Amino acid sequence: MNEIQRRRLLIWGAACAGGTLALPGRAAPTSHLSEQLRALLDDAQCPLPGLSVLVLRRGDVVFEGQYGQRVVASEGRAALPVTPDTLFRIASVTKLVVLLGLMRLVEAARMSLDEDVSERLGFPLRHPRFAEVAITPRLLLSHRSGLTDEGGLFFELPATLQGLLGPQGRIAAKAWGAQAPGRFFQYCNLNYGVLASVMEMAAGQRFDRLMQQEVLDPLGMAGGFDASALPPAQLAQLAVLYRKRRDEQAWDSAGPWVPQVDDFSREPPKPFKGLADYRLGSNGTLFGPQGRLRVRVRDLGTIARLLLAEGRHGGRSFLSAASVRALLSEQWRFDRQAANGDELGGLFQAWGVGLQHFIDRSEGGRGDRVYPGQLAWGHLGFAYGLHSGLLIDPERGNGIAYAISGEGADPERLRGLHSSFPLFEERLQGLLWAHAREGE
Repeated sequence: MNEIQRRRLLIWGAACAGGTLALPGRAAPTSHLSEQLRALLDDAQCPLPGLSVLVLRRGDVVFEGQYGQRVVASEGRAALPVTPDTLFRIASVTKLVVLLGLMRLVEAARMSLDEDVSERLGFPLRHPRFAEVAITPRLLLSHRSGLTDEGGLFFELPATLQGLLGPQGRIAAKAWGAQAPGRFFQYCNLNYGVLASVMEMAAGQRFDRLMQQEVLDPLGMAGGFDASALPPAQLAQLAVLYRKRRDEQAWDSAGPWVPQVDDFSREPPKPFKGLADYRLGSNGTLFGPQGRLRVRVRDLGTIARLLLAEGRHGGRSFLSAASVRALLSEQWRFDRQAANGDELGGLFQAWGVGLQHFIDRSEGGRGDRVYPGQLAWGHLGFAYGLHSGLLIDPERGNGIAYAISGEGADPERLRGLHSSFPLFEERLQGLLWAHAREGE
C-alpha cells in the first residue's frame, strides 16, 4: 500500500456502528458542550485519549477546553491530563504556521510568491517533461507544482535536495506527477521541504531558528520543530500520540493505547542528526516543515485571531491585510469533469495560497463539509493517530481549533456520515461550529 492509498484509508471507511453523539446540525444546547466533548472522548466504539479545543466567535475566544490524558497510564508511568499548556505534534497544520513565516519574508521583500525557486536553491528544480515551467512558491503552496510524495517527503542528512530532485537526482524520476505544473492539484508534503530550503536561502538563517524568530516568539507561541530543544517545562507538557493498534493490522477499541510518537518516557528526544554540518538551503525536509511542529491549541487560536483581524496581533501589524487577503484567494477548485486534481476521497475541494478553502461541497456523504452551510479557510492535520484543525470563517469572524491525540478504532471503519472526515472528527467539528454560531 502506497502513502496515498494509506491516507485515503485513514480518511475513509465505514461508519462506527452504534454512535450516539450529536451530529452536525443537531447539536444539543451549547451549555452542554463540555458534556458532549467528554462523551465523544469516551465513546466505546471510537474512544479518544486526549482532546484540546478552542472556539472563536466574532473574533473572541468563547470556549476553551481540555479533556482526557496527554499521557495514558502504563506500567511504571502515571496518567497525566491534557491542560491548556499541552503541546501536540500538530501534523499538517504545521504548514499553516510555516506559511506565516514565508509571508513575513515576502513582506520584507526577501522573496516573492512568484519567483523561480531554482534561483534560491542553486540548481534547476524542474518537472522533467515540462522544463519550461518555473516552479514558484505560489505553485508549491497551492499544491499545483507537479511534485508528489511518491519519492518520499523527509530525508535525513547527508541527503540534499539537489541530490534528490536535481537533474540527476535520486528521486527525480518518480517525484513528479503526469501533469504540467499549474494544471493539476495534488496535495504534497515534499513541497514544504522545498519551501523551507528556499526560506533559508532568502533569510540566511536555519529554518527552525527562522521560524522561532519570525513567528513563534512574536506571537508568544510555545513549542518548536525540534523536541530536543524544548524547555523542560514544555517537554513535560508534550502529548504522546496513540492508537489502539497492536501492529499494522490488529486494532482493538477495548485494548490498550499504544504510543506512536513523542513518547519520551524512556529516553529524551534526540537532536537532528548531522545538524552541526548542515548547509543552509540544502535540505529543509530535515526540520519537518510539513508536520513536525509542536504547539498548544491556544497557540492555534492566536493564529486564528490574527487571520480574522487581517494580520494584526497585540495591536500591531504582524502581516498586512493585503497579505492575508492574498492567502485567502482561491487558486484551485476541483472540477470533476475537467479532472483537474486529486480531491483525496472528496476531502479537498478548493485551495488558496497555503490554505484549504472549505466550500461545503458534499455529495453522497463525501466532501469537505465541516458543518451544514459553513464555509471556512484553514488547514487540517492527521498523522500517527493525531487529528488537528485550524479553521476560520472570515465573514462571521468565527473559528475553531482542535487537536485529538489518538485514534481508538480502525480508521477504515470510521467514515463520517456527511463528509470525508472520520466520524469522530465530523462530530467534533459539528459541535465546535455549532457553538461558534450560537445566537445566529
